Amino acid sequence: MILKNQVEWVLHCCAILTGLPAGRYLSTKDLAEFHGVPKEYLSKALQGLSQAGIVESAMGPSGGYRLAKPPEAITFLDIVEAVEGKGPSFVCSEIRRNNPCRSAAHCETKPCAIARIMWDADQAWRDSLRGVRLSDLQETLARDIPPDLWRKSFDWLLDRA
Repeated sequence: MILKNQVEWVLHCCAILTGLPAGRYLSTKDLAEFHGVPKEYLSKALQGLSQAGIVESAMGPSGGYRLAKPPEAITFLDIVEAVEGKGPSFVCSEIRRNNPCRSAAHCETKPCAIARIMWDADQAWRDSLRGVRLSDLQETLARDIPPDLWRKSFDWLLDRA
């Protein structure tokens, strides 16, 4: 399975937005510049997050995006589904019916084994993402990013918020 680039981009944007002070917003332009990604494509992905109620936006010179909910109320699955949609990652087209050795009268009584395995894997993947919240990511990033880089990054962002 290959997710859209925008999933990575908005996960990083949400990580940044978790540290944004109340009442402050970051523009798509600044988020795109910070991550080195195309503003137009990032904008579309951020709109998906807005429609899903994950971020809220404000217009104007000091406008942009901020989280619409506390970080502990937003899961990775919420973000992924806002960009990718909620549909299954595997769709069975029942190609087993094309088997020339099956009689025309043969009738399947349950979904094929391959579909069942893939659906179970999809569910496990979604359950895993549902178990990780933005607040968990905040804690991990605070441990993983050197303090000087953390401070410089947030200073850069807050100058623009």
